Amino acid sequence: MVDEQAGSTSPDYVEFARAGATAEGEYHCSACGYGIFVRSNLPTCPMCAGTTWEPVEWTFARQQYQA
Repeated sequence: MVDEQAGSTSPDYVEFARAGATAEGEYHCSACGYGIFVRSNLPTCPMCAGTTWEPVEWTFARQQYQA
């Protein structure tokens, strides 16, 4: 979402990735929320056949849980 007056990107803007795109990290299907971790091309969602993925933001709490 671009703020037309300021010409900047909104902090709430999320750029989705499409199935087939090269990606690395954790993603959730934008249609059903199914989560995956990839280090290659994003697949079509195995749960709903969705083709758009939302990257999961890294947070401090996630790092503590994984440690």
